[in-house]
Amino acid sequence: MFLFLSKLLPIFLYPLGLSCLLLLLAFILLWWKPRLAAIPIVLAVVLLLASSSAWASDWLVRSLEYQYVPQVNIPKADAIVVLGGATRPAVPPRPWVEVAEEGDRVLYAAKLFREGKAPRIILSGGRVNWAGNNDLPESADMAELIKTMGVPETALIQESTSRNTRENAVNSKKIMDAQGIRSILLVTSALHMPRSLRIFQKLGIETFPATTDFLSSDRETKELQNTAQDITLNSLPDAERLRNTTRALKEYVGIGIYWLRGWL
Repeated sequence: MFLFLSKLLPIFLYPLGLSCLLLLLAFILLWWKPRLAAIPIVLAVVLLLASSSAWASDWLVRSLEYQYVPQVNIPKADAIVVLGGATRPAVPPRPWVEVAEEGDRVLYAAKLFREGKAPRIILSGGRVNWAGNNDLPESADMAELIKTMGVPETALIQESTSRNTRENAVNSKKIMDAQGIRSILLVTSALHMPRSLRIFQKLGIETFPATTDFLSSDRETKELQNTAQDITLNSLPDAERLRNTTRALKEYVGIGIYWLRGWL
């Protein structure tokens, strides 16, 4: 039930869901107090315009992503832990496992392994199947992908039951304790790293961030205000920016919930 509610309730805190609630309120007010209906409509429009602009989106994303910018010299560790959320299952019409936008996690883990940063890789991720499908866990999908990049199967350890970031850490720690793994390179998206790193460290795991999958960059931020044309275009609503704003807010909500539960 916690898993379901943790995914359902925050939807109405994000720009699109909250705007829908405001418009629903406006519809109700049209019947009871028409003069007040304009207030939630204006709020919904302002919320959508602000959250889908480059200014708000870039600021929120950078506030998370730039907390753990990759080091020039990444230290060696006993293992690399790759968090799930990076693949889509091989169901028709897909011919094979496919990568999501977060697929950089798998690519970067393979790169670190081939550079000799750690001798083992823990692929952590189950799959939430609300409809009861028998899809393979995401750890298996990641294993299929990473083997094509030259990582031997003998170096892979699958953690296939976790459904959220907290379970990623708890279940990975059980594997680490059983195999004498004491330090890890944690590979996940830059937006997800602040919450993930604190969860692993809270469990007493010696964890080094290996951040990848950046949505923002220094060059793109500078381009926000280069010319009058840039300023105009970046102020206009854009669906991708709305998505990025929502993803950043999702992380902040997650940080808040995990902090309240004592997981951070």
